[in-house]
Amino acid sequence: MKIPFFIARRYLRHTRKQRNLVNWITWISVVGIAVITAALVIILSAFNGIEQMVSKLYSDYDPAITMRSLEGKTFDSTTVNIESLRKIPGVVSVSKAIEETVIIKHGKKWVNARMIGVDLSFVEACKLDKHLVDGYPYLEENGEPTGVIGASLLDKIDGYISELDGHEELMLYTPLRDASIARLKSPFKVSPLKIVGRMNYNKDVNMSDLLVSIQYAQIQLNYEDDITAIYFQIKKENIDEVKAILSQKFEKKFQFKTAAEKNELIFKTSESEKKIVVLILLFIFVLAAFNLVASLNMLFIEKKENIETMERFGASKRFIFQIFFIEGLLISAMGILIGLILGIGVCYAQINWGFVQMPNTGGEIFPVILRVKDILFILGTVIVLSTLSSYFPVRYLVRKTIR
Repeated sequence: MKIPFFIARRYLRHTRKQRNLVNWITWISVVGIAVITAALVIILSAFNGIEQMVSKLYSDYDPAITMRSLEGKTFDSTTVNIESLRKIPGVVSVSKAIEETVIIKHGKKWVNARMIGVDLSFVEACKLDKHLVDGYPYLEENGEPTGVIGASLLDKIDGYISELDGHEELMLYTPLRDASIARLKSPFKVSPLKIVGRMNYNKDVNMSDLLVSIQYAQIQLNYEDDITAIYFQIKKENIDEVKAILSQKFEKKFQFKTAAEKNELIFKTSESEKKIVVLILLFIFVLAAFNLVASLNMLFIEKKENIETMERFGASKRFIFQIFFIEGLLISAMGILIGLILGIGVCYAQINWGFVQMPNTGGEIFPVILRVKDILFILGTVIVLSTLSSYFPVRYLVRKTIR
């Protein structure tokens, strides 16, 4: 006579009154699995938020693709048909640019800076107006050239934009092309420049960059049609396709770099940190699963007499294995369910109410992004680990105990 499965399981569960030790170990298993599962959800969501924040800080300012000459620092812009580049599918805008290292002086303080001469299309593409600490996103005012400087760079030379006149005046020392120290008193062209805005993108930009109009940069450097780069703003889904078209079009004359390639170290470091943390948490989950093994072991010892009774009634090894295996799965399922609810709940609270703030940001909320694919990854991984943690111990105990 075969014993119905649910009756056998209930029999094993309720035949003894005192199960304090087994209960404690079982609940420790549930709590351990729940905590690690919740931590995985929270950590992955936090990394998603950080990645998006870093991507936004760099992608807003850095062009999708930067084109530079392989033959020298500058090239003649008239040799490149800008209009034909704008017609490439996926290209949003094309901007000529001049980049040069300059010296800025304010009072008795001097500092090196990277002057970038750009046109209006780049100012719009990099959303300059949304990244201003103070001032205005203008590169020209009343016919006069003006500049927008990195916030930290202006602080470094004790400059500030006065509310009274709306600007700060600096002295700009620009190196002259083919200048000879023997013939000239100074190899620099010295000009005053009004700074009308301070920008805040990322640490590198904030500490080094000065935006001016491309016409002003050409005058300062005595460039006629020469430029140092062309910036492309491209739809995200078309970046690789456009890069391939440009590389084929210009063969070996120009180099093309995407924003991701330009900041490869930053993005790869963030991705590597995410993977390492997830692996550490999964390893801790495996350690927490040993509590599940201990719980099943204690349960098996406690029910040894009941197992022998069931054997006399005709219960097979497979039948008894299924009872304890499902018991382990139920313990794991409880921990996983509690962990998912807890992790998603914490992320939801952070997204909506922002309990945790970024340090040294003036109250900016720590970014958290929940993604379905991450939840599915966590769910699949912890289910596999929990199943293995239940299957092998129970299989070993059944083989060792039952003849």
